[in-house]
Amino acid sequence: MNRLSDIDALEIEESDAIDAQAASWFARNRSDTARADRKAFAEWQAVPAHARAYAEFEQLWADLAQLQQLNKPVALPKRKPSVWRPALAVAAALLCAVLTTPVGAPRELYHTQVAAHVKGMRTLHLPDGSTLYVNAHSRLRVDFTAYQRIVHLDKGQVYIEVAADKERPLFVQAGEANVRVVGTGFDVRRSQQQLVVSVAHGQVAFEPGPRSPVALLGAQQRASYNYAKGTLQQQTLIDEEVADWRSGNLAFRNRDLASLIDELSLYRPQAPLQVSSAVAQLKVSGNLDVNDPDALLNALPALLPVKTVASADGIIRIEPRE
Repeated sequence: MNRLSDIDALEIEESDAIDAQAASWFARNRSDTARADRKAFAEWQAVPAHARAYAEFEQLWADLAQLQQLNKPVALPKRKPSVWRPALAVAAALLCAVLTTPVGAPRELYHTQVAAHVKGMRTLHLPDGSTLYVNAHSRLRVDFTAYQRIVHLDKGQVYIEVAADKERPLFVQAGEANVRVVGTGFDVRRSQQQLVVSVAHGQVAFEPGPRSPVALLGAQQRASYNYAKGTLQQQTLIDEEVADWRSGNLAFRNRDLASLIDELSLYRPQAPLQVSSAVAQLKVSGNLDVNDPDALLNALPALLPVKTVASADGIIRIEPRE
């Protein structure tokens, strides 16, 4: 056997160190999504050698996840011969240990997609004991792993009664925004102009974007993030205001017209609504029948000095009344 040169030995040692770092990041990313960690990981992964090592771990996990005999010892997928890499081997053993956990382990893996395209809501009971109430014209994906629970809200609105699990927090991801909870009841609405988080009980951490400060919300608190302005507003609610859409009747008080119309658009996806900047900040109070959103739209001229104008392209604009 040929003796490795000093240069070869240094290269192998450096490769092993990178593998060890990749293994550490892989484990942290599956259990922690703190903003500081995401930034540090992005800087580390910017180095091509680091990115390659991390990609190997991701591919290894994907390969092993396809094995169906979870209660039996499994062999690693065959790969091209390469220099022995201890860190990669240790990580592979750990991944095998996860996949060979007996079926029926308490932290069940779960993946599903939910879409609600008609009036009314859909209710979904999750295997961890949580419950989703999905509003009309909403779409989301549920992704539970052994380390975390994630609900991806692609559009619309969802209220979640979260079963407590301190070792496996639940995240709602809506675009770049992230909401983290352990056990609570809260509502998230993702519409065209705003992302709104309302808390019924417990506490949530709301991060509107990677460069935004985290807002801690408690019971009967709401935070509304305006996409265009990049601003976050908080307010205190009464008990009945959190996810009252589930009863079919949504009450609002002293709401900005632009915010109300943004929410109303959730129930009228067939015709876009636009609000003139001249009346966007007008305050309005009242009730919305979620099964008859046009009733509120038709009543607006009686409540405020506005008029509705329908254009040829189907857009309905709310403008000042002359």
